[in-house]
Formats: sequence, C-alpha cells, structure tokens
Amino acid sequence: MMDILPEGLDPIAWRRHALLSVAEMKRADQAAIAAGVPGYNLMRAAGKAVADAAMALGPGTPGTAAVLCGPGNNGGDGFVAARLLAAAGWTVKLGLLGSRDALGGDAAMAAADWAGRVETLAESLLDDADIAVDAIFGAGLNRAPDGDAAAALAALNAKAIPVVAVDLPSGLSGDSGRMLDGALARADRTVAFFRGKPGHWLLPGRVHCGEMALADIGIPERVLGEIAPRQALNHPDLWRAVLPSVSPFSHKYSRGHVLIAGGAELIGAACLAARSAMRGGAGIVTVAAPVQQGPLYRLALESAVVRSVKDTRAFIDLFGDARIDAAVVGPGLGLLAPGNHEKIFAALRSSAVVVLDADALTLFADAPDALFDAIQGPTVLTPHDGEFRRLFPDLADNADKLARARAASDRSGAVMLLKGYDTVVAAPDGTAVINASAPETLATAGAGDVLCGLIAALAAGGMPVFAAAAAAVYMHGAAAARFGPGLIASDLPALIPSAIDRAKHDT
Repeated sequence: MMDILPEGLDPIAWRRHALLSVAEMKRADQAAIAAGVPGYNLMRAAGKAVADAAMALGPGTPGTAAVLCGPGNNGGDGFVAARLLAAAGWTVKLGLLGSRDALGGDAAMAAADWAGRVETLAESLLDDADIAVDAIFGAGLNRAPDGDAAAALAALNAKAIPVVAVDLPSGLSGDSGRMLDGALARADRTVAFFRGKPGHWLLPGRVHCGEMALADIGIPERVLGEIAPRQALNHPDLWRAVLPSVSPFSHKYSRGHVLIAGGAELIGAACLAARSAMRGGAGIVTVAAPVQQGPLYRLALESAVVRSVKDTRAFIDLFGDARIDAAVVGPGLGLLAPGNHEKIFAALRSSAVVVLDADALTLFADAPDALFDAIQGPTVLTPHDGEFRRLFPDLADNADKLARARAASDRSGAVMLLKGYDTVVAAPDGTAVINASAPETLATAGAGDVLCGLIAALAAGGMPVFAAAAAAVYMHGAAAARFGPGLIASDLPALIPSAIDRAKHDT
C-alpha cells in the first residue's frame, strides 16, 4: 500500500520517522512472524537491547540488577535481559508477577532459558540494587496496576537508582502518553522496538520515559507499507526537500509576500510575527496598521512595509493585491475593535494561506462553526490549550492530545497546530506529527506570535501548508533550544535563519 500523505512530505522519510499506535505495533509483530521471523528471535533481540541499555546506564562495573517481570511478552523480554546481564557478570534478582507456569508462548521460552531463581514480584527486590529493569507491563495494559505490581512500581519510583523501561514505563499508555490512574512509573531510559509510539512523545509520557532508545529487533521495514501509519515524529527529513530556496532569479515577490493584521494596543505581537516572517525568508512583509498606530509600527519595523488602514473596508481592500501569498491574523488584533470578524472572513476568502492565532480564535468562542464554515482554502489554526477549549469545548477534555488535534482538524477543515511542549500538527485527513524539538523555555509570552510569522513565511515561499506548519514548529523549537536559559520571544526571530540552515543540512 502506498503512503498517501499531504503534499510536500517525503514518504520514505515518513516511514523512517513513523510512530506506531499500540494496535499498529502489534500488526508489525504479527506481520514479521507471518513473514518467517520467529517470535522468539524478536524477543531475544529486544531483551539484548534492554540488557545493553541497562549495562550502559548502570555502574561502570557489573553490579546488582533488579529485573521486574510481568506475565506477558514484556516479562519475556525481561527474562532475556536478565540472562544476558547474568552472563555479563551481574548479580540478578528477578521478580515475576504471577506464576511461572502461567507464562505462555515466547515468554515461556524465555523463562525456560533463565537458569536463575525466580522470586515473587516484591519491593524487596530493589534492596541494594544498582539498576532496575521495568518489564512488568507493556503497551497492552488498559487499567491501572494494582496489588504487588502497584507496590513494586511505587517502590521503584521512591528509589534513587537508574531505571530502564522495556517498551514503555509500566502504566503508560502507548497511544496517548497518559499515565493510568494510580500508576507512577518513571524511567531514566526507555527502550522501544522497531518504531516509537505516540505515547513516548506526548506528555506526560515524554517526561516519564526519560531518554529514548530505539532498537532494531529484526522486523522487516516492508511491513510499514501494509500498516501505512498516519503519525510520525517531526523531523527535517520529512519536509526538507520543499523548504523555500533562493536563486539568482529570485525577487522579493517570488520569495513570498506576507500580510500581517496589526492591532491598536498590543502592537508588539504583530511586530514579533512580522520580524519572524522576514527572518523566515519572506521577500516582503506588509503590516496593516490602524492609522493612529502606523507611526509606531514604522519605528519598530524598518524593513517591513507598513500600510495604514483607516477602517475594516481598507483592510479588506488590501486583499485585492493578488501578490499576497500568506496572511497572519490574530496576534495583538484585539477583541473589542469593530470589524475584526470581517477582517478574518476577508482573509479566508482570499487566495492566501491564512494563519489564525490568539484573538482571531477567541473572537469565535461563541460561534466556532461560523469560523469553520468560512475556511475554504489552506488555513492553519494555532491554539494553545485555552484557545482550543473555546473553539472545541467537547473535545478539550480528551486526554489523548493526538486524537483531539485530529478531531479538531477534521471538524474545522484547517491544519491544527495544537501548541505545547509536545505540539501536535494534524491535517484533516488524519496525518499528524508530534514535535519534540522545543525546550521548556519556549513557554514565554510572544513565542506563538513568532511561530505564526514563520509559518506564513514558509507557506508564502511555496511550502505546502501542512509541511510549512510542521517545519515552522520544528525550527521554532530548535531556535529556542539553541538560545538556552533566559529566552524571551524577541530573541527568537534572529535565531530563525540559523535554524533554517541547520534544518537543511542536519540529519
């Protein structure tokens, strides 16, 4: 089956960076076995990857490892890891949840190959341990751990020892990244197999997983053709080929014309978007400023074209210029100024790619369908959680961020960029990327305005809209990470050119 992806995305790179849901990963395992790869071979490869991770994370010389095994294949991986750790000179204390006789399939084979003692899963296994392996539950868990498992996990979190999780920290949802009620599992390193899962990168899973390690355990790459995953970890490989380029024949309009709606009060927001659009490669950026604030915008933005507009009609008339490729409406727009709804509708009626944020979203809190009905062309909505709740109150409480972003994109007809440490970009067809380039310091006022300007610049330069949104959020995060502590939004525009250059060349 061919991958049918939004325009501008590389299908080969998509498979390389794909994230598999829990059900899709099960299909990948089954397809590999059906293709002739013995299931126990997959388990032995997984167990070896776990043992290697434990030895790398533990003390420099063999110590004591507590291996906590569950009743399924995750536990089987733990048995394999325990055997390899023991062979490498480690003292291994292995605890099993349930009876050894109850193990079946490949897990039973792994247990049969373990010559050491099997103890009942208990907190005492962690006494004097230098490292622990959490192989209790894998991705199939659908309820909170209880009894001995819950006690062992609580003790694991209380101990100051490194923890390696097999596939997922026990109690973590592989699809949503949420922790099941009462589960407190954490890991310093999580070893995933073949491909990662959304839950590894969505909060709070991204924090609980610690450092991610991805192991090749022998599943053939071709199984992805049948699965056709619709989600991936955001990476330059996906969209690098369609980043805007400059040639000796370029001129300012061929590089893209961005129009930004300026407000009367919070002029800094529109200025941040404008500076970002300019640094993001747009050949010309026009700011439509209220007449009285025009001089202030001109002082702040010497490289932008500032057009004073006396009323809503004058703003709408600006779209008579067919050379406008992208428009940003919302940053600093204001909620009380008359005519703002009409400004948004005018942008959506134009041929430009439209990026809506902040006030442009809040203005439709009482009538979101009026906004969605007006979206006919390529549009990006960039809400944070509060703005998302105003537009999609029935979706906001869904703990699965990937699912709610997809549902919102489908309903609105726009590319949905749901912001956060784990920003999700979703298309109406269900294609989605999870971004992991952003540092915690990006949570600062005005950062979203910079992001809007960058999306618009990339789209104006010719990038398809989904690719432009994914690229912008990645490079926005990368720029912030490069700056380090003390970041404020006005630092970001100057960092964008180097972030774009690195995205063109980094692997």
